[in-house]
Amino acid sequence: MTDTSLRITEIFYSLQGEALTVGLPTVFVRLTGCPLRCHYCDTEYAFHGGERMTQASILAQVASYKPRYVCVTGGEPLAQPACLPLLSVLCDAGYSVSLETSGALPVADVDSRVSRVVDLKTPDSGESARNLWENIDNLGPQDQVKFVICSRRDYDWARLQLDQYNLAARVGQVLISPSFGQQNATELADWIVQDNLPVRFQLQLHKLLWSDEPGH
Repeated sequence: MTDTSLRITEIFYSLQGEALTVGLPTVFVRLTGCPLRCHYCDTEYAFHGGERMTQASILAQVASYKPRYVCVTGGEPLAQPACLPLLSVLCDAGYSVSLETSGALPVADVDSRVSRVVDLKTPDSGESARNLWENIDNLGPQDQVKFVICSRRDYDWARLQLDQYNLAARVGQVLISPSFGQQNATELADWIVQDNLPVRFQLQLHKLLWSDEPGH
């Protein structure tokens, strides 16, 4: 019998801090482990440790919050193969489910009911070589692509990908955000307006409300 248990760093209820459901009360299921080491990572505590939980115990803890929205995140959640069946059973339970993924692992087998938020890694993330570009062919209107911008170089690179892959027409939303404490947010917003980019500028709401504390 296939093992559907997963190593979990935390499960918590908070406001979604980014993407299309920003501001909505959401249960976050943070899986442990990540093969990437982005320079701006704010969840290094999820690289190791965690607690092994059965699928049933995860579902029970999620249900205890009576949520409408569930976000499966990490780390890199797809690094654990049992993430795929977890996403499906969360959808079966009637939740609106999103997946936050680095884009370094295949997304083709993710349940089509899930909104995949794919983070295309910019040059200054230090991990742009890990982008799995064939993932873009599997994205559609229910999905989102995110760029975290560390510099003007990153911004110009993101503009090129936006054009080359026609991302604004392919996915439901393209998201651009400044790397917290690294790229000036106002400067980035000005660039987007000046270039009339078909993107959504975003700040991480949870950092504005709760600084950078785990569990929010």
